[in-house]
Amino acid sequence: VQLQASGGGLVQAGGSLRLSCAASGFTLNYYAIGWFRQAPGKEREGVSCISVSDGSTYYAGSVKGRFTISRDNAKNTVYLQMNSLKAEDTAVYYCAAEIGYEGCTVVAGRMDYWGKGTQVTVSS
Repeated sequence: VQLQASGGGLVQAGGSLRLSCAASGFTLNYYAIGWFRQAPGKEREGVSCISVSDGSTYYAGSVKGRFTISRDNAKNTVYLQMNSLKAEDTAVYYCAAEIGYEGCTVVAGRMDYWGKGTQVTVSS
């Protein structure tokens, strides 16, 4: 059972990146997926999540209107499209899975599986 986040990199402020969260060893069809980030010296922050049942989503206020989460169950992958990136978006981004059909959460303690992070660096 493994989650792997990828797609991070170095981008200028105002630019875009798309992160991917791929699962191996299990299907994401039964899991809500959350994206989290942690900047140096800061606590881990829940950024966005997407449910299984109806694809309902949640976004933290700091990213609402700029980030879009989506899932492709056929590819067993969840995406985080990040537009209009700001220097304060710089962090290691993690995806995590919570088993459950209804709703989603960005409460880190409720997640069942975590992937290794991917670094996003936004230069100003």
